[in-house]
Amino acid sequence: MGNQEAMKILAAFIAMMFFIALPVAVVAKGKVYCGELEIAGGYGPFDYMNRFHLKEKLDIVEAFHFTSDMENLVLNGRGIRWLGGSLNYTLRAWPNHHRALVSLVKLSIREKSTQIPGLTWPVECYFDRAIRMNTKDAQVRSIYSAFLSHHNRNREALEQLQVAASLEPNNATILYNLGLMYFKQKNYEKAGHYAEQAYALDYPLPGLRNKLIHVGKWRGSTAKDSSK
Repeated sequence: MGNQEAMKILAAFIAMMFFIALPVAVVAKGKVYCGELEIAGGYGPFDYMNRFHLKEKLDIVEAFHFTSDMENLVLNGRGIRWLGGSLNYTLRAWPNHHRALVSLVKLSIREKSTQIPGLTWPVECYFDRAIRMNTKDAQVRSIYSAFLSHHNRNREALEQLQVAASLEPNNATILYNLGLMYFKQKNYEKAGHYAEQAYALDYPLPGLRNKLIHVGKWRGSTAKDSSK
C-alpha cells in the first residue's frame, strides 16, 4: 500500500469515528502509569515523524510485526494475543506509528475492550506514549481525538483536534474533523466555518457539507456534487 493511499484510508477512518460511539469503558486515563518510552533491551523508540530518514529501521518492524495481516486484523487461525502482541511491539518501537494506532483502535472496537491480550498497557496508554514521543505530531492528536469521540469524551476530543489544527492549520482533514466535532455538538456556526476552510483546501468528502445543508446551515456553494 502506498503512503498516499494509506493516508486517505486513515483520514476516512478518523472522520467515520466522530459519528460512531459504543459504550466501552476507558480505564487508562488518570489511573495507569504508561511506562517509560526507553525500555531496557528494547528496539527503539523511534519517532514516526522521522520515518523517511529511518526507513531501514521501520522496514524491520513492518516486515515482521506490522504486516498487512496485522494492519487489517486478520487472524488466520492465530489468537487475539498474537494481534495484541504484534501491535504492542510495533508501538513500543515506534510509539507514534499512525497506522498502528488506527489498527489498535479498530481492534479495541472489535473486541469491545480497552484491555487487549498481548498489550502491556490499556489502549489509551499508547496515545499517552505517542504524544510523549512527539508532542508536535498532529496525526496522533487527530487519531486520539477520534478515539475519545468514540467514547463520548467530546470535550477532550475537541481539545485534541484543536491542538492538531494549531500544529497543522492548513490540514484539510483536521479542519474537516473539527467541523464534524462542532456539528456533533450542534454548534453549526463553527461547523460551517471549519467546513468552508476544509473545502477551500479541496477536501474531497461531501459528508459535512451534506449535514450542514440538511439543517439549513451551509453558507457555501452547492454547485459541487453533494450526494452522499
